[in-house]
Amino acid sequence: MKLHWSPRSPFVRKVMIVAHERGIVGRIACVRTVAAMTKPHAELMQDNPLSKIPTLVLDDGTVLYDSPVICEYLDSLDGAARLFPKQPKARFTALRRQALGDGFLDLLVTLRNERERAQPSNVHLASAAARKAAVLESLEREAEALTTTPFGIGHIAIGCALSYLDFRYADEDWRKGHLRIANWHASFAARPSVRATHPVDDS
Repeated sequence: MKLHWSPRSPFVRKVMIVAHERGIVGRIACVRTVAAMTKPHAELMQDNPLSKIPTLVLDDGTVLYDSPVICEYLDSLDGAARLFPKQPKARFTALRRQALGDGFLDLLVTLRNERERAQPSNVHLASAAARKAAVLESLEREAEALTTTPFGIGHIAIGCALSYLDFRYADEDWRKGHLRIANWHASFAARPSVRATHPVDDS
């Protein structure tokens, strides 16, 4: 399998954490791919017309994107899913958490892009700040449930989003006032799969 990959993408990190958790990293060939919002990647678009990573090309040429689809595929390879629960209630809880983590990442990436504009929009910055605060408050309330449910895709998505805060917003103390989710994130960050996929800013 070929994975269009970047050491800085939190969505690629989700995929790689799943690969480590399932012990299949050796089956994936990572291809360094720069997917900038302002510059479409011609080669990548041959596999993914959206010019986005992660994009996974299977050995038979089938292409999968984006991270939720790829993660579920990797979790299904041996026929015994572990990170995507099969029991309906647990599954939809995991999928909701994945949506929250992915949505938070989308918000943070968009906010970073907005801040880098020559003339950032104060309206957009204020909206993003309000939503970021609301997400952190929601996660603070859910921290205990995250701790007491089996590790899965929802944990991975939320953990990657919080880790992206550390990576790209290191000057902001998101842990202040959010002790419970901060403590949960510390246990997430200690997992071997998470340590092995620590982002690298090679720009």
